[in-house]
Amino acid sequence: MSDALAIAAVTAVLKDLLNNGLTAHKVGDIVGDVTVSSLPPDRVLPSGGDDPNQLNLFLYQVTPNAAWRNVGLPSRDAAGDRTSNPPLALNLHYLLTAYGNKELYPEIILGHAMQLLHEVPVLSRDGIRKALTPPASPAPPPFPPALATSELASQVEQIKITPETLNTEEVSKLWSAFQTHYRPTAAYQVTVVLIEAKSSTKSALPVNGRSVYVIPFDQPVIEKVSDAGGESLPILPTSTLRITGQRLRGKTTQVWIGAVDLSAGITKLSDGEILLALPAPLPAGLYAGLVPLRVAHPVEMSTPPAPHEGLESSPQPLVLRPIITPVVTSAVSSVVNGVTVKAGKIEVTFNPKVHAEQRLVLLLNEFQPPASRPARAYSFRAPAGNGVVSPAVDTATVEFSYANVIPGDYLVRARVDGGESVLSLNAAGEYALPRVTI
Repeated sequence: MSDALAIAAVTAVLKDLLNNGLTAHKVGDIVGDVTVSSLPPDRVLPSGGDDPNQLNLFLYQVTPNAAWRNVGLPSRDAAGDRTSNPPLALNLHYLLTAYGNKELYPEIILGHAMQLLHEVPVLSRDGIRKALTPPASPAPPPFPPALATSELASQVEQIKITPETLNTEEVSKLWSAFQTHYRPTAAYQVTVVLIEAKSSTKSALPVNGRSVYVIPFDQPVIEKVSDAGGESLPILPTSTLRITGQRLRGKTTQVWIGAVDLSAGITKLSDGEILLALPAPLPAGLYAGLVPLRVAHPVEMSTPPAPHEGLESSPQPLVLRPIITPVVTSAVSSVVNGVTVKAGKIEVTFNPKVHAEQRLVLLLNEFQPPASRPARAYSFRAPAGNGVVSPAVDTATVEFSYANVIPGDYLVRARVDGGESVLSLNAAGEYALPRVTI
């Protein structure tokens, strides 16, 4: 890789290429001596008199190189230590402008210069070294001697020269900014210059005893997850799940719900279907609500063989509904606006347990209301943290406070992070349980 002198080194090499090329093509025999410079355009023209016979190479813009800009990133690890020196990749944009002290001289000079750059679209490494080597004569070199240390010839990517097209608006803006008179000009892009720091980096030791494993890319695909008893049935902690899809069976097959491995409950396994009986009780860390299910095919690697992460399906969302058992633990009567109401507490037991950070709502709906009026309904939030006391993170029992409830029989539901408990039906096909009397 090059260092920070590379930009100036590229300009010096191009200037040397043009100067030698004009000499080789004997342009001086046609127009007289021609000077090759790398000045800003406003410094080329003399204060008075005719234009000089001059070819000027001006670096008017530097832009990041899109193909190289992310190479070597990230450059630091989690601890902030430098792990690499990513290169600063740049494209250089030049204006090649010709001046002449007689009519048509600028066109002659510019034509030979453009032919040179057309015939040398890539700067060779030997050409770069030769151009940047200070002359042996006692005369000072035409460029700072330090450019010879830029290591431009050693960078991974060779320097390429490509013509650019500028429309009239772009050309007008550029020359207006130069605040000088326009002269015949051609634009070129030179790419890519790679500037790299030489800071010390931290590298890890090579892996000892490395082995290579080749496995087919047979990623499992889940198409549907439902209760084995029927697609219309809710998924409960007591359910057996039917997982259908493609390539579900692997050399080793795991079924995960959230971060819990439930593979021990697999009762049927094929490429297109898995039956999974949920264990009773559900393992710690598995809660009601919207949870992701995925099928994984771990790979046995290392010596001795140990399971490693392999192919797995995309997560399939399912709603796990809780099973609840409510009990009224207290009720105190009062009269509000001539109506007797009650306040107290309802203790609800959950299967599975509820986490302290889950959102719980208790829902009460009047059981068998008369047809003469709308059914009464109430909702109550769980206490802060669902009543979980640290250091515990979950609980099987939550005590809800209720107030201003008109006495009667009420069906009870609980909503846990979008997963709502299920009501059972009586012989008449009406919702009947669970319910409480307040």
